[in-house]
Amino acid sequence: MKIHTIKLSEYGILYFNLCLSIGFALLLLFFRVHLTDSRFYLFLVWNLFLAGIPFAITQLFKMSDTMRSIRSIGFLGFAAWLLFLPNSPYIITDLVHLHNDRSSLVWVDLFLVFVFAFNGLLLGLLSMLDMFTLISQRYGNRVAKYTLFKVCLLSGYGIYLGRFLRFNSWDITTKPLTLFYQIVHSLREPNVWAFSFAFGGFLWVLFSVLQSVLVKKNSL
Repeated sequence: MKIHTIKLSEYGILYFNLCLSIGFALLLLFFRVHLTDSRFYLFLVWNLFLAGIPFAITQLFKMSDTMRSIRSIGFLGFAAWLLFLPNSPYIITDLVHLHNDRSSLVWVDLFLVFVFAFNGLLLGLLSMLDMFTLISQRYGNRVAKYTLFKVCLLSGYGIYLGRFLRFNSWDITTKPLTLFYQIVHSLREPNVWAFSFAFGGFLWVLFSVLQSVLVKKNSL
C-alpha cells in the first residue's frame, strides 16, 4: 500500500478519537495546573509524547512501502519501535508520584495519572497490533505471536530500567557502557525478573484481549 493511496477516511475516525482522548488528558492537566497553581505533573506530557512514538513508527510502516520492503530500513524501524515501546506502559508507574508532597489533591491526581496512563497504554497496544499484522504478513501468525510475546517481556524489563535505574530509550546511544553494566548487574536480582514478568505479562494479556475483541468484531 503506497502512501498516496491511503485515504484519510481509513484512519480518520481512529486518529480523531485518539486526539479527543489525548485532548481530554491535556485539558484535565490544564485544569489541575489552574486549580493548584502547580506545574508538577507537566512531565506527563513528555511521557505521553514518548509513549506515542511507537504508534507513530508503526503508522509510518503501514504507509511506506520503503520501510516494509527494504530489510535494513525495516530492521532499524523495528529496533526504534522496540526501544520506545516501554514508554507506553511506563506511565502506569507514574502513580508513584501520588506520594509526593506536591501531589496535594489525591483523587484529582489519581484520575489525572490514570487518564495519561490509559492513553499511553492505548497508543502502545495499537502499535503492537499494527506490528503484529506487519510481522504476520511477512513471516506468519506464529512468528508474529512469538515475537510480540518476547517484546512484552522486554518491555517489562524496559519499564524497570526507566523507573528504578532511570535510563531513557536513547541512553543506548549516549551511555551504552553504563547501560550494559547496569543491565548485567540487575539481571542477578530476583526482584528484577519478577517485576519484568509482572509488567510484561500484564501487557501481553492486554494485547491478547484487545486482539481477540477485534478478531471477534471483524468476524461478525
